[in-house]
Amino acid sequence: MNTISNPTSGLPPPAPASLTLRERLGLYAKLMRLDKPIGILLLLWPTYWALWLSSSGHPDWTVFLIFTLGTVLMRSAGCVINDFADRDFDPHVARTKLRPLAARKLSTREALILFAVLVVLAFILILPLKNLLVIELSFGALFFAASYPFTKRFFGIPQSYLGIAYGFGIPMAFAAHLDSVPAAAWWLLLANVFWSVAYDTEYAMVDRPDDLKIGIKTSAITFGRFDVAAVMLCYALTLSLVTWVGHGFGLGAFFYVGIAVSAGIALYHWTLIRNREGGPCFKAFLHNNWIGAAIFAGIVLDYLFANGGS
Repeated sequence: MNTISNPTSGLPPPAPASLTLRERLGLYAKLMRLDKPIGILLLLWPTYWALWLSSSGHPDWTVFLIFTLGTVLMRSAGCVINDFADRDFDPHVARTKLRPLAARKLSTREALILFAVLVVLAFILILPLKNLLVIELSFGALFFAASYPFTKRFFGIPQSYLGIAYGFGIPMAFAAHLDSVPAAAWWLLLANVFWSVAYDTEYAMVDRPDDLKIGIKTSAITFGRFDVAAVMLCYALTLSLVTWVGHGFGLGAFFYVGIAVSAGIALYHWTLIRNREGGPCFKAFLHNNWIGAAIFAGIVLDYLFANGGS
């Protein structure tokens, strides 16, 4: 494999420090990917699944608000630390070369301070819950979110690690409502791992030529010519596990309709990724929002109607 032995070679020079406050805030927003909310949605849907299941369809609305805001903050923090870790690689990838750190428009010091502020705000947010288990789990969430970007150096399928980081809101949601984390929460987290591998492999298929050059490891590279089959298998495992968990909670027809719609969307993704073209693969990645939304809608509707809304 051809790799870039010195990824800092050919990087753009540091940008002048004379940025207006508005320009700097705009760069911070881009660093946090607030202009690309798909990542927030892909974190929110599994968290919402868990909030509804753990409360039998009646989530505490304070908990709901805290977890929604916390998800936004932690996804933003994850993007900041990801770009910090990849700041010397991103300039060599067409899709990422204009990111604020890659283009040297912000300093690494600013990025680390922003990351710390976001993490502290997310931690403060959960304190009103006065739930020790949630606080303990939050440290695990922070560890996985902060360490994920570095797994791309040595782990062949870092997307599975991402699935844990992106899904840690699941056990935290159960802990917030039940003050415990039942086995179903961990099975749901495993489902999220397979889902993350599916959609992030689609994402990685777009960057595969560049990633091969710079030596970063991704599932798209590891799966090789079996990438499409691996994506579809991961979708199947995701939906099977979510179905099993939903069955265990006594969910009925509305839930299974949601699962069926999600399966149909996953099959549609096969038509997008089978030729491995960048544009359609990225479209499939973005389209995963509807898989998460369909599952969530099935859960909500089942509790509202099939379970009597009581």
